[in-house]
Amino acid sequence: MTGTPLFFTIIFSVVLSFAAKAQKYNSYSKKIDSIITASTPLSFNGVVLVSKNAKIQYLKASGYRDFEKKIPLKTDDLFEIMSNSKQVTAVLILQAAEQGKLNLQTPVKKYLPSLTQSWADSVTVHHLLNHTHGITDIDKPSAFKAGSQFKYGNLSYMLLGQILKNTTGKSFTELATSLFKKLKMEKTFVYNTQNNQSPVPGYRSENNQFEKVKESFLNDEIVPAAGIVSTVQDLAKWNQALFTGKLLSPEYRKQMLIASTTSQHNVFGKESMGFGYNVRIIQESGLNYFGVTGLGDGFTCLNVYFPSVDTSLIILENQMPKNSEYWSFKEAAIKNAVLKSITSP
Repeated sequence: MTGTPLFFTIIFSVVLSFAAKAQKYNSYSKKIDSIITASTPLSFNGVVLVSKNAKIQYLKASGYRDFEKKIPLKTDDLFEIMSNSKQVTAVLILQAAEQGKLNLQTPVKKYLPSLTQSWADSVTVHHLLNHTHGITDIDKPSAFKAGSQFKYGNLSYMLLGQILKNTTGKSFTELATSLFKKLKMEKTFVYNTQNNQSPVPGYRSENNQFEKVKESFLNDEIVPAAGIVSTVQDLAKWNQALFTGKLLSPEYRKQMLIASTTSQHNVFGKESMGFGYNVRIIQESGLNYFGVTGLGDGFTCLNVYFPSVDTSLIILENQMPKNSEYWSFKEAAIKNAVLKSITSP
């Protein structure tokens, strides 16, 4: 009989533990609900996913895939993920380096012999990966010495796509498609005007009025920088593979995820923070985590991974505000809600 009180104490403690976890989930669940349903200062139009230990904790779609026809979004709809695409290119480059097909510290002239500017002899693959190359135009001198400054853009990742083709003998689309198949990212593909799997249309928004983007800026050359189409569920699979070491060896994974320069982004605060190979290394509210953003073509994207709790937050919107003051506004608010739930006692 003496063991009975102890038994009930243990059971009670377990129940309290589950209740606390449920309450913590509800804390961000209800907050996200309020953010995506609020129409001020702008409406949310997209899909939000939170997963923990590879299991979905929160998944909701809000708004329309087609405003004219009033067709609502679905949670498995396809979105252009814009600069989130660069992470795929970075992984493919690092995999090629692992296989000995290229060297990150070698000047790009070796892999792109047609380049004529002098910077081709000093800019390395590493500089292209972390946006410290200084190249503004392949036919013009560089804006600054390689490695001395950070300047974000698409050009370096377009060049990395060409390097992949020259060193592996396969196109970016071939390499990326093979990688997605391996990861069972069954709805993810490289943008192609001939592809029948159409993503949702993108919209430019102002005062909660939505104007469809009539012509995409995507083409074959820019896809290594911005041309992946995916879903929130597939991007959660990507995070699991990348951050748990299934894509790269420890050596190359470390190179990708270590801060080799710094950059500022409003979603993560006003101060400059670490930047690796197209991944932001953030320290906020006493927590270290990784993030990547995407914006353009009528789309807004955010992908965040919190390693200490194996949690992904992925937000895909098919709207981009015309007013830059509101770029990634809802994304930042949702990220802050999840961050607060993780860091609160």
